[in-house]
Amino acid sequence: MRDWDRILKLLKGRLEGAELPSVSVVAREFAQDPFRILVSTVLSLRTKDKVTLEASQRLLEKAPTAAALLSLTEEEIQTLIYPVGFYRVKARNLKQIAFQLIERFQGEVPADRQLLLSLPGVGRKTANLVLNLGFGIPAICVDTHVHRISNRLGWVCTRTPEQTEYALMEVLPQPYWIPLNEVLVAYGQRVCTPQSPFCSTCPLEQECPKVGVGRRR
Repeated sequence: MRDWDRILKLLKGRLEGAELPSVSVVAREFAQDPFRILVSTVLSLRTKDKVTLEASQRLLEKAPTAAALLSLTEEEIQTLIYPVGFYRVKARNLKQIAFQLIERFQGEVPADRQLLLSLPGVGRKTANLVLNLGFGIPAICVDTHVHRISNRLGWVCTRTPEQTEYALMEVLPQPYWIPLNEVLVAYGQRVCTPQSPFCSTCPLEQECPKVGVGRRR
């Protein structure tokens, strides 16, 4: 049985001084504010953290609530969030999300995965991150970094992020579900990178099976 407390402490130690993922920064500035977490997570998809954080701050300063967001035109939202990836699509989705939050949920973000998934542009990764950081509800948020590292370390053997989510639920105790994403996202960006990972500086190097790793540093 793995010592998850030891593993996460080692990974966090290697990341000491590193910047947090953008959504985590928003979450810490506005503790358990589901709307801000939802908006930031939608903006973060296929976008670098620095760009996401700056765009989130610009948009949320103008529109800290669903009603305020709905009052903006799509063009105004586009201007505020540019240059995030797919900014036109995200502006349209955010406008529709604001409308649905008001029409269906009295302007509040629902604390339910299936209801979150019913919102435009919201997939499992976004829904789980909102549950985690917005409501403190345990869920395993799997993005490309969590999927890659969990397989590379031999914790799971899966082909898709959704499969990884379910497989991790079988092996990872629930108290670690929320912190796992923040640690592995930062670790995947800085140490356990997709290509040429920095294995020589990883505290788990000796016990890592390095599944799928070719060239490394």
